[in-house]
Amino acid sequence: MQPDERDWIDAFIRHLEFERRLSPHTCKNYRRDLLSILAYCETHEIGEWAELDSEHIRSFAAASHRQGLGARSIQRRLSAARSFFRYLMREKYVKKNPVIGVSAPKAKKRLPGNIDADRMARLLNIQGDDPLVARDRAILELLYSSGLRLAELTSLNLGDIDMADATVRVTGKGSKTRIVPVGRHALSALRTWHKERGQFAVEDEPALFLSSRGGRLSGRSVQARVTFWAKKQGIDTRVYPHLFRHSFASHLLESSHDLRGVQELLGHADISTTQVYTHLDFQHLAQIYDKTHPRARSKDKNKG
Repeated sequence: MQPDERDWIDAFIRHLEFERRLSPHTCKNYRRDLLSILAYCETHEIGEWAELDSEHIRSFAAASHRQGLGARSIQRRLSAARSFFRYLMREKYVKKNPVIGVSAPKAKKRLPGNIDADRMARLLNIQGDDPLVARDRAILELLYSSGLRLAELTSLNLGDIDMADATVRVTGKGSKTRIVPVGRHALSALRTWHKERGQFAVEDEPALFLSSRGGRLSGRSVQARVTFWAKKQGIDTRVYPHLFRHSFASHLLESSHDLRGVQELLGHADISTTQVYTHLDFQHLAQIYDKTHPRARSKDKNKG
């Protein structure tokens, strides 16, 4: 890179400092990211900013990834480059922004934690005869038994539970309805709660789970009760409603290896969502494929 080309980075940083009034820390980050692009240009004998095209930028992003840089850091580098070339275009030094249309690898989704089966059993072993204890026991059992989202749980009405068929009708995201099995422990807890529910219900209230005042139980109240019981049962990690859903999926997948089945139970439109949600990596998916796909099995039979 020619010496005068380096000066454009200094000019851009002054623009950030005095025109856009960005903080010194932010300006320092911009400079560091742009210097990494400068180093790439020098390594590849690119003499002028105008010579950079979108393929160079993609190659730079890929090189950053190979160096061990995370997705968010690569996103930041590309964002700095995009702003820098907007500035160069404003100054009429380049005619196009080569970073437009180039995207960084997607950052991994942050997943909820997981409770192992033994600790889950301890959490669900709630003791007490109080009617609200019966309600809380039914809530926790149903969250784990059927993998419900918090909003799905609180929106349940009495008619959504089919005791005879051991299923629950769930209205999920996008108002999509699915039927999910209910385990025997959850059914037992629900039957006990049904006997107690009448003493709280106000007239014509259809909600399955009620507050002490007789109205539909709120999501915030469910969160508070989950936290209360986790502490009372001696669970040493943070517990929240979505953790039950994740544990449901993880434990079911560990025992069944049926990714499509778990996808249906969770109500995911895309199997890739289920894959991420349940910690699956590609190697695990490949193992499932090898065990179940007809072509994979026939390939094994034809060996030798």
